[in-house]
Formats: sequence, structure tokens, C-alpha cells
Amino acid sequence: MTAGLVSRVLHEVADGSLGPLLRVTEDSLAPGAGYGRHAHRDVDVVAVVLAGGLTHAWSGGAELRAGDVGVLRAGTGLEHDEVAGPDGALVVQTYLRAAAAGRPPAHEVRAAPSGWVDLDRDDARLWLGPAADAPGGVLVPAGPGRALVWQLDPARPSWAC
Repeated sequence: MTAGLVSRVLHEVADGSLGPLLRVTEDSLAPGAGYGRHAHRDVDVVAVVLAGGLTHAWSGGAELRAGDVGVLRAGTGLEHDEVAGPDGALVVQTYLRAAAAGRPPAHEVRAAPSGWVDLDRDDARLWLGPAADAPGGVLVPAGPGRALVWQLDPARPSWAC
């Protein structure tokens, strides 16, 4: 574990019963702390910044602030790091099996969305908002009175069988 990083696994599915969902973690990073440079391939990592800020260090980088959603599509493979800003960061990261194998890597930031977040995939939907309004699905607490919910198609894509 990298110094200044405390990671807690919230969901981890080894049997494929939740379709593309592989793992959900809640990560607390001290100011300036990061994950360390690491590689991904054929996975989408959806980072919801609950507090603080995070710099994504890959291909020019991207800044994420509290409320933002970062979508990293590792595709054919990449190495990257995420580093907390001066106030640290609290992040929920969800690891999804890629919707299609062999695509080029990409990273997008959705600025402070509310409600359904467009992830450009048919098998996983993300909702963010007040816990009292949360739809059915895999519920993840996201701070006082807030929630994020995953609705998932349990079918496996043909490339992953």
C-alpha cells in the first residue's frame, strides 16, 4: 500500500454475478498522496470524487474536483497514477470489465453530474444523488445523505467468455 492511501473494498465480485462489476473501493488519500504508477488493460475505472481533488496523471492529465466523475478506459493498456490535491481526496473507484476489448485507452471527466451519468455503455449505469431518491441497484454510500447506485446487466460480453 502506498503511504498516505487507505483503501477499503466495498464490493468485490469474483463469480461474474454482477455482470461487468469487478470491484468497488473507497479510497482516502492524504494531501499529495497517490496510488503509485500502475498499469490497467481492458478495464474501465470509474472514479467518483466525494471530497477534495485528484489529478489523473496520464496523457496530459486531468483534474477532478469533489462531485466529478472520471472515466478511465484502459483499453489496450496504459500506465498512470492519480495524486490527491492539497486537501487530500476521498474517492469511490469502480472497476468494470471493459464493454469491448482492444480499444485504445481514453479518459473523460464528467463535471459534477447528478442523476444518471452517461458512461457510453449498455451494461452498466451509474446514478448519483440524494440517498432518499436512490433507484434500485448496487447501492454505495457517498457521504452524508448521498448515494451512488450501479445498475448492471449480468450478461457477459462475447469477448469475455
